[in-house]
Amino acid sequence: MALQKEIKVIAFDADDTLWDCQSWFDEVERRCCQLLSPWATAREVSEGLFATEHRNLPLTGYGTKAFTLSLIENAVRVTNGQLSGQDVMQLIDMGKELLRFPTTPLPEVRETLELLSQTRRYRLVVFTKGELMDQEDKLRRSGLEEYFSYMETVSNKTETEYRQLCENLSVAPEQTLMVGNSFRSDIVPALNCGAWAIHIPYHVVWALEKSDEYPHDRLFNIEHFGEILQYV
Repeated sequence: MALQKEIKVIAFDADDTLWDCQSWFDEVERRCCQLLSPWATAREVSEGLFATEHRNLPLTGYGTKAFTLSLIENAVRVTNGQLSGQDVMQLIDMGKELLRFPTTPLPEVRETLELLSQTRRYRLVVFTKGELMDQEDKLRRSGLEEYFSYMETVSNKTETEYRQLCENLSVAPEQTLMVGNSFRSDIVPALNCGAWAIHIPYHVVWALEKSDEYPHDRLFNIEHFGEILQYV
């Protein structure tokens, strides 16, 4: 099914849709588990980190700085306050590394965006959640900036944010196509507000982004980024 007549805006998630992100966070978590191995097992550290992140979300939201704060808080708790200043600095350095990792476009991303741009049929935008400066910098480092006329970073992706995005772009939800890897954040709220969606799963998923999946008349599932062209 082609959507050329209906769609005016194609919105793309950023992390783990345009470039790899979660695997870098997973690597930092692994190194943190190694650092804290004298006090707890890797499973205990990871479960504690997940609980800490979940508890902190209403206060700190999503993003690298929020993750780093939870990383340190969990480490202090796991070690019963025995964490040294040097260990804290190691965790801070790990967090800073997450602000600089290479955002190399995933396979078929650049080529697909180039072809979509050449059609001049759609407005291509980035719609992501997290910290504004971090997300803007990742897009710049990716070298994909030229393909997008607009970027919006929000603290969370709910139906409200999707409706606001459409209002900001002066399009109806049914004229909008959302492309992303997270069924919970990229697909469900987009469908709920009346938009179309393309789900492209990534091989790693943050625990807080996992959710049940289901079919929908306005949803398409693909395995490779280039398959987007089959629908638009």
